[in-house]
Amino acid sequence: MTKLLMILTSHKEMDGQTKDTGVWLGEFTDPYYEFIDKGYKVQLASPEGGEPPIDKRSLLTENITPSNKRFNEDSRAQLEFRNTLPLSQVKPEEYDTLFYPGGHGPMWDLAEDEQNAEIVLHFYEQEKPIGAVCHGPAALLKAAERKPELLKGKRVTAFTNLEEKAVGLYDIIPFKLQDRLKELGADFYSASVPFTSRVENDGLLITGQNPASAGPAAKALIEHLEVAKAIH
Repeated sequence: MTKLLMILTSHKEMDGQTKDTGVWLGEFTDPYYEFIDKGYKVQLASPEGGEPPIDKRSLLTENITPSNKRFNEDSRAQLEFRNTLPLSQVKPEEYDTLFYPGGHGPMWDLAEDEQNAEIVLHFYEQEKPIGAVCHGPAALLKAAERKPELLKGKRVTAFTNLEEKAVGLYDIIPFKLQDRLKELGADFYSASVPFTSRVENDGLLITGQNPASAGPAAKALIEHLEVAKAIH
């Protein structure tokens, strides 16, 4: 059975602002059910453990996805979500692959978390695939500072500067994720129309641009794993 580690943010407030943040629910639930329905065993983790905060904007009617509704009726998934494993207790060698949902939260905690960086580097050095969507790629930054080849020359995508401006957070976020990825040597690509799906697949690194890309990014990761399994 394929074992997948999904790391969520623990950060709930935009520093110095009244705006809340956290996990964008659909970027968790869309991939989660893609993995569960494929028969994968999914372990949820976060820097602090316990229940991650949810960005309230992701609960607005226009942002609800079918997987959100499924999650609302899934007591087992809710229990797992309320009891994420602290990163200090994660043993990365136990997992076959790693996935990061978004929400703006990772820009504050996972982007700077040393334990998270160690986990990323384990997966990279063991040539195990890593997936991330929207602001999830922020979780790769600290590891890439230590091992530049993680991102250098890799095709990636993430929530764009244009999308940040559109949601009114361009001047609030601690850094521009698109710019930071490019500074670390990544080849950044985005959809021609903001907020539409875009997935970049560069070998062991699979990234999705925005909420619409969450399910497709998970499917791309599954495809990579299944092809690798068939070869071996």
